[in-house]
Amino acid sequence: MAEHGNVDALLPNEVLNRTAFHFQPQRNWLNDPNAPMYYKGFYHLFYQHNPLAPDFSRKMMIWGHSVSQDMVNWIQLEPALSPSEPFDINSCWSGAATILPDGRPIILYTGLDNNNRTQVTVVAEPKDVSDPLLREWVKPKYNPVMVPPSNVYHDCFRDPTTAWQGQDGKWRVLIGAKVKDTETGMAILYRSDDFVQWTKYPVHLLEAEGTGMWECPDFFPVSITGKEGVDTSVNNASVRHVLKASFGGNDCYVLGKYSSENEEFIGDYEFTKTSADLRYDYGKFYASKAFFDSVKNRRINWGWVVETDSKEDDFKKGWAGLMSLPREMWLDTSGKRLIQWPIEEINHLRTKSVKLDSYVFETGAAFEISGITAAQADVEVTFNLPFLEDKKPEKLEADQVDDETLFDRDSSVGCVYGPFGLLALATDDLSEQTAIFFKVIRRGNGYAVVICSSEKRSSLRDNVKKSSHGTFVDIDPRQEKISLRCLIDHSIIESYAAGGKSVITSRVYPKLAIGEAAKLYVFNDGADGVIMTSLEAWSMRTAQINLNSTY
Repeated sequence: MAEHGNVDALLPNEVLNRTAFHFQPQRNWLNDPNAPMYYKGFYHLFYQHNPLAPDFSRKMMIWGHSVSQDMVNWIQLEPALSPSEPFDINSCWSGAATILPDGRPIILYTGLDNNNRTQVTVVAEPKDVSDPLLREWVKPKYNPVMVPPSNVYHDCFRDPTTAWQGQDGKWRVLIGAKVKDTETGMAILYRSDDFVQWTKYPVHLLEAEGTGMWECPDFFPVSITGKEGVDTSVNNASVRHVLKASFGGNDCYVLGKYSSENEEFIGDYEFTKTSADLRYDYGKFYASKAFFDSVKNRRINWGWVVETDSKEDDFKKGWAGLMSLPREMWLDTSGKRLIQWPIEEINHLRTKSVKLDSYVFETGAAFEISGITAAQADVEVTFNLPFLEDKKPEKLEADQVDDETLFDRDSSVGCVYGPFGLLALATDDLSEQTAIFFKVIRRGNGYAVVICSSEKRSSLRDNVKKSSHGTFVDIDPRQEKISLRCLIDHSIIESYAAGGKSVITSRVYPKLAIGEAAKLYVFNDGADGVIMTSLEAWSMRTAQINLNSTY
């Protein structure tokens, strides 16, 4: 195949593995979301893009740019930023947007300069602030505005956050970095009076040994009560702060209290680069960027979802990489974690639906949910566990079962109930299936609920990664029903447990369970029956995403 991807020339499997309502360019490479914002009637999404091939480029990463009025259907515009100056001649890497008090947007991004590809921070401004599409951006001559400090290598200093103002009126921003000759990752704080002259603060806002390079940091407030988001500069007794860092292939976050007076962030816990870290998503999800949507007063997050097939496959398809669905984020009522849920606009894609009421699934049962397009669907299901309190206590405790066993679709070791849940993108004979399922196991005097997504049988193809992902869900199954929402889109499944307390994204590439051949099942492989108290599933329309693209 030629270097440029050609969607029209895709083979059947590649066509049917392409998503229908997830953001992606028509061709070639996409990675990090950059600078999402709302401006003069349009949502803007910029993204890391190689316009020449479906592969990451060391010399030609640019900022793709699309606009939308609902964050579902998108129009692609000309690239916003391309290598052009000595400070970014080797690529324009990730960054973020800030809306200034006068309403003007401004971008900070990472340039790779002509001096050993050193990572520097660059300012870009709109050429015409009256243009709601923000089609042209200029790079002032005073760039770059930040360079790596002496304790950071030239290639470990990148991805500026959205800036915020403290009570003193100064602007603050974080840069992801790693201390020289160590594996200590950190968020370096810079301050400025004018968005031009930036000074490094002597103390890092947060650091953690053993985590390695922190990429794509994010820092923002969340309300202590309610779902409404707040502007990034809000800091008072009614908010807590989230510090997110991308490392080790995961987006991990810490909740804490931030004071701009002494530039101190006191987290509830520390990053450990282990399963103890809180994550936005326990599957394939990375380099996310959140923004405050002032139109609907909500905090919205985008993440990059990587391909898990081969590079050879990517060149055959002509494209690689897509975005997660935009997710609204807010603080759980427990104050211990964030809740994430697809933005309400996604529901406008729902069409034909099926609805089922209470149904008992005995052990070994699998029931097909027919009447919808199972390869392109939205499913919400709830389960209840009868006789949970009557269970004998001899089952293993949660800490006695290793993660590999716990997240295994074929193992019921330690289970009081389960595995039970959904089989998505499945064939008639279940030779292909992606299982999204729950297990309930003992924990102390109560029970722990685990949500898992197993790709072990997701494809009969050999050249794709097939992982098992899982995490605990912070609910008490004695008091609450167990709920799951899955958005299925050909080669991606986003699974939201317990109203968004835990999220797992899977990439899968079925060989047979594609298009109309794909099936959806509810199943129970546990030793005891479970009650499906409700299920509603919808076929999803195809969104209009970058169809006008010539880039």
